[in-house]
Amino acid sequence: MTWTPAGNFLLNQAIADRSTTKKHSLGTIVTCKDPTYGMGEFVYLTGVASCVAKNWVTYKNEDFVAVRLVADAIGNVGIAMAATTASYYGWFQIEGYAYGTCLTQMASNTNVWITATAGAVDDTSVAGDFVVRARTEALATVGGIYSKFSINRPYVTDRSSSAGGGF
Repeated sequence: MTWTPAGNFLLNQAIADRSTTKKHSLGTIVTCKDPTYGMGEFVYLTGVASCVAKNWVTYKNEDFVAVRLVADAIGNVGIAMAATTASYYGWFQIEGYAYGTCLTQMASNTNVWITATAGAVDDTSVAGDFVVRARTEALATVGGIYSKFSINRPYVTDRSSSAGGGF
């Protein structure tokens, strides 16, 4: 993927890179385009231990620190664009078509739920673990690690009902 800024934004750190030096203010959001994937939005965050590219994370606007997505999480959701582990800074996709970690076969156009495995999602309904404003875009095959998702600033609330939670 070749993400380039869609406007007059100087990208000091490429979307797919990580850095031990903070090159943007935490919480910076940039809109970029890719010739294959179209438009996407990305937020600049501090990394977390064991975070690999395509992991799902949560973050809060108070500190902009990524936390690998786990059961009962609360907060904004993004997908890591690089292995942004602790002591690193990087970009996390929050809107557009994105590839994210999944554990099981998922059909196209299905809801997304948190799993017991940190940083991954699947399509099994779990009370309180619905990822709002995220859905599968393409069939994930058995044994596949990643799938294509459509995300629109997703979030999780740890509420027991997903009513009204889709796009």
